[in-house]
Amino acid sequence: MNRPPLLACALLTIVIMANSLVAQAAERLPRGNAAKPDVLYHNYCSVCHGDRGDGNSRAKNSLVPPPKDFTRAPELTRDTMITIITHGKPGTAMSAWKTQLSEKEIVALADYIRATFMRVSLDPKLQRGRVVYAQNCMVCHGERGQGAAAGAGLIPARDFTTPQARNELTRDRMLNAVTNGRPNTAMAAFANRLPGADIEAVVDYIRTGLMLPTASGISGTNAHAGRDGKSVAEGMNLAFSNGLKGDPVKGEKMYMANCATCHGTKGDGKGPRAYFINPKPRNFIDKNFRLAFNRPAIYTAVHDGRLGAEMPAWSKVLSDQEITDVSEFVFRRFVQQGKNSQ
Repeated sequence: MNRPPLLACALLTIVIMANSLVAQAAERLPRGNAAKPDVLYHNYCSVCHGDRGDGNSRAKNSLVPPPKDFTRAPELTRDTMITIITHGKPGTAMSAWKTQLSEKEIVALADYIRATFMRVSLDPKLQRGRVVYAQNCMVCHGERGQGAAAGAGLIPARDFTTPQARNELTRDRMLNAVTNGRPNTAMAAFANRLPGADIEAVVDYIRTGLMLPTASGISGTNAHAGRDGKSVAEGMNLAFSNGLKGDPVKGEKMYMANCATCHGTKGDGKGPRAYFINPKPRNFIDKNFRLAFNRPAIYTAVHDGRLGAEMPAWSKVLSDQEITDVSEFVFRRFVQQGKNSQ
């Protein structure tokens, strides 16, 4: 009897696990209450296509063919994308989403992908900017704009992917930096190296293709702060800002049913799915976590999810009370008990 290759078996297992977990969550989504398209992308698509839509995900090396890189897919029309999201694509790991998403959500998701990730591939000026970036900027700022270390005594190259960069860097400021350079940094002036059109093109490419927006409410600048805006450092005994009281007994059942597969029963981030996840699930017993996360911060992380990771926004699956319960359990079991055991 012929046996399928080991890699094919492993791939099939990954696909089945991923589809099963997404389907279980989708069954509990409140119908008629369409989620925002950025949240839909984060919860349904980013695990394969990557947070930046470039197919650079944990699944990339396990799927044949690999997930589509939307940043280099000018051939995809809007109608084609709607059809693929609705019915799937034979011969690939792309599943049909018509039973999990409404027609309105599918259309909104396709439009979001086109507006967020495909603008570079559809705009000749931005394509030129990508070439200029690769030739002049990538050595310091990295292929994906994530920055790199500078030489001794110099400020490291800017990481364009952070919320801080998106908040601080206006187009005019960036044009000035590329044109005239920045004193006391490794950023040189390109006024004598590049024509003005190329400087504009590369700045617009960085802003469009690298400084991507975060999903609404996910991984924002206050990711470690409570919803009331107070710093976690102000007090580890802050109550939940929604006014609810958490039940740790119910929360434990919720955690073991929904969270332990990734975060582990011991909260150490070593659940059975952790092997397949990158970045790794949060380690709740790590000292840095226990020093930084109070009740409001844990609630925000569970409620809104985490952009760039497989942590979904559980507000689309669980009620506010259920999120409060599981947050209370995590806080008592891993934050308070962890500190007391030191």
